[in-house]
Amino acid sequence: MKIALIQTRTPATPQAARDHVLPLVRQAAAAGAELILTPEGVNLLQKDKARLLPLLRPLEDDLVVQALRQAARELGVAIVVGSALVQRADGKVANRQAVISEAGEITATYDKLHMFDVDLPNGETARESATYEPGERAVLAEAAGAKLGLTICYDVRFPALHRALALAGAEVLTVPAAFTRPTGEAHWEVLLRARAIETGSFVAAPAQGGFHEDGRGTWGRSMVIGPWGEVLARLDHDEPGVLLAELDLAAAGKARQAIPALRNARQFQGP
Repeated sequence: MKIALIQTRTPATPQAARDHVLPLVRQAAAAGAELILTPEGVNLLQKDKARLLPLLRPLEDDLVVQALRQAARELGVAIVVGSALVQRADGKVANRQAVISEAGEITATYDKLHMFDVDLPNGETARESATYEPGERAVLAEAAGAKLGLTICYDVRFPALHRALALAGAEVLTVPAAFTRPTGEAHWEVLLRARAIETGSFVAAPAQGGFHEDGRGTWGRSMVIGPWGEVLARLDHDEPGVLLAELDLAAAGKARQAIPALRNARQFQGP
């Protein structure tokens, strides 16, 4: 199957974000992609909480999500909304991934489990838990004939989540991200390749890239990793663009048969 990763530099309003991502989605579909994946925060990026919150809507009412659903119907492709920042039914805020079918229907959603609460060596800080409510469950979904294990950005640092998804049958692990530049430079590729090798899975990691309106900098370098840990495709920059890759889904089963780490793991007592 042919997939496309969309690398964006998402603006700070839903209208501008929609106009930014849609041409890239159409470009990917024109190139023959059956499954198109966008990065984390594709509906807007805004660090200022006072400016962010009034712009958020429930997932079904979000302007960018609505536009991507319409695009999926028109183009006949499945789309993974890497994440949209949305209002929950209880009034709280979620960082939510959504899988859209070729008919434009939302078939699965996943709320980011792990909150990026860090103090980086360069003085940069983040407290996602001050704004977002974490999810409570792992999610397996299907799109374009592939079984997807859904994760978002900081989740990539927690191998147990990816193992659980692979054990449930995931062939492709989604890792949409808005990685910071210092952590991206140091850890992005090695984490993605490690998750692929440990689970015998494809990893599809569409990323935000460059310097954004709200002042943040993101790493870009969107990548597709094969289940043997090989880099199948990458963008070597942080500019908006489309990354195409061909996946032979049978390769996941072959990698797991060659190195049966999922089967061989044992329970053990702690130190």
